Amino acid sequence: MDKKWYAFGTREVVFAALGAALYGVLSFATNMLALPAAGNIALRPAVCIPMFFGVAFGPWVGFISGFLGNIIGDALSGWGFWIWWDVGNGLMGMIPGFAIPLLAGYRDAKSLVIADIFVIVGVVVGMGFSSLTEIFTSGIDFATAFGGYFIPAALTDVINGIILVPILMVAYDAIAVRTGR
Repeated sequence: MDKKWYAFGTREVVFAALGAALYGVLSFATNMLALPAAGNIALRPAVCIPMFFGVAFGPWVGFISGFLGNIIGDALSGWGFWIWWDVGNGLMGMIPGFAIPLLAGYRDAKSLVIADIFVIVGVVVGMGFSSLTEIFTSGIDFATAFGGYFIPAALTDVINGIILVPILMVAYDAIAVRTGR
């Protein structure tokens, strides 16, 4: 594992841009899968991209991948700019990046479980932040913010994250081993 997991240099800029582009385009591809009875919440398996980029390349890469990727996906979908949801998606990518010092690798069961725990915390913090800001920015009540935004967004994002992030970690490890990285 890289000892400077918190670094942000040229390598991280490249990975952040790649993660943002992937997340933006892949989330656009599924933004039409709106969740019934949930305000502007879509089923987006691509949410695993910023989470994985956080785990693999650090918290800043995860944040930028989620933040800019959400802006790109929403812009491509014609949904406009919602800064608080963009920040929330950034937090979902950033928080899993804090798991890096605890990971022994990307394939062992303990590391996969640790990454999943950080994914869950990232989703709760990120979607909690976004949902609760709707109270102040859109004038909705707490019950709507919690039941209409947080629960559907967090539940689907946690499911996508805990399934897909470990798969991406194992695949990344296989590529790294094969290329001698």
